[in-house]
Amino acid sequence: MRIVAGKHGGRRLQAPAGSAVRPTSERAREALFNILAHGRFAPMPVFQDARVLDVFAGTGALGLEALSRGARFATFIENDRAARTALAQNVKSLGEDARTRILAVDGTQLPRADGPYDLVFLDPPYRSGLAERALTTLKEMGWLAPQALVILELAAREKFAPPPGFEVLEERRYGAGRLVFLKLTEDFSSAPSSRGALGSGRRPAQGQAPRRSDPESGPPWMASLRSQ
Repeated sequence: MRIVAGKHGGRRLQAPAGSAVRPTSERAREALFNILAHGRFAPMPVFQDARVLDVFAGTGALGLEALSRGARFATFIENDRAARTALAQNVKSLGEDARTRILAVDGTQLPRADGPYDLVFLDPPYRSGLAERALTTLKEMGWLAPQALVILELAAREKFAPPPGFEVLEERRYGAGRLVFLKLTEDFSSAPSSRGALGSGRRPAQGQAPRRSDPESGPPWMASLRSQ
């Protein structure tokens, strides 16, 4: 398994032995990032200068691909020890320690966010039924910027209904899996409580990227999502 493109393009990624981790295939990852770079969501790459969150991160392939292509910072959520060890090795081998953070927590029981994230990858085990719970905790614990784009990977025929506060923008199928693109609904994306939950003026912890001075605005590509 390799990074597809960007400054780390072609670099190999480590994966733990066994079937506990199911990394997104290179083909699907390349297709996904082509959509994010040239799709209908924005006139510029969605990942450019974004704060990225990779939940059920596994090897970290999605978040590391985003960093390789121009994302500013990435947080990885992974509760499996073997996967987390491989993820830490991948971060170190790419020299991305300063722009990353790894949290050993359950993707459905997240702590309060350190700040808003612009681009979120959510890759729970297929047919686990964890997607809805993970989306809900992302929203309730303040991890999502008002105009954040969430990409959820599911089994191709897996049932899914977005929880309150989310709307599906698009779906794409790749082999045994499918990608669901979501954003917060208008009511939730404009709620003043989102800003209050995140707070302001707090100095970032060591190893944590500083927040944007205006978390409501986010990177330039977000303007196109606001108009949808």
